[in-house]
Amino acid sequence: MKSINPEVVTRIPTKYGPFFIKAYHYLNDQPNLAIHTEGLQTNKPVYVRIHSECMTGDVFGSSKCDCGEQLDFSMKWIQKHEGVIIYLRQEGRGIGLINKLHAYNLQEKGLDTKSANLELGFHEDPRDYTPAIGILKDLKIDRIRLLTNNPMKVEAFEGSQIKVVERVPIEIEPRPENLFYLQTKKKGMRHMLSSKQL
Repeated sequence: MKSINPEVVTRIPTKYGPFFIKAYHYLNDQPNLAIHTEGLQTNKPVYVRIHSECMTGDVFGSSKCDCGEQLDFSMKWIQKHEGVIIYLRQEGRGIGLINKLHAYNLQEKGLDTKSANLELGFHEDPRDYTPAIGILKDLKIDRIRLLTNNPMKVEAFEGSQIKVVERVPIEIEPRPENLFYLQTKKKGMRHMLSSKQL
């Protein structure tokens, strides 16, 4: 894999505590980000969250998904335990914001999130985690404790030089607005969710 380097590094204070942000060039001048704690120790397994951009959930607090709540959980966890959040610009599972909003309209007509993507002519989940592997290599991280429920993220590291030594689940309490969404992720997309409500 081609090595990548950050375009800029800066420190920001947040409501969760201080973080460093490294921005890596990506498509259309939308950088992928590594958000990590101070004094990141890479001589031991590092807590890592790979989070795909979700403007509706991350920024506007949409209840149609659990993305914003997963990011909030991850920011708190990473600040407490040290580690890194890799923020990938893969809005709408890689189909982009406009298409995601079209998918929302299809969901209002009864389609689930998986079927809506397929109806629009996309793969159910076309995301690519190769950039995350490149960022972790730049950070000199080769063993991780991955915060995820998604088996595709775990599988993405197979054959790479980075070893997933543990999967840390992120279980968000279902809401009426996202219950069908979470059920689809569990039953239709193999997400490892244990909630009895699903």
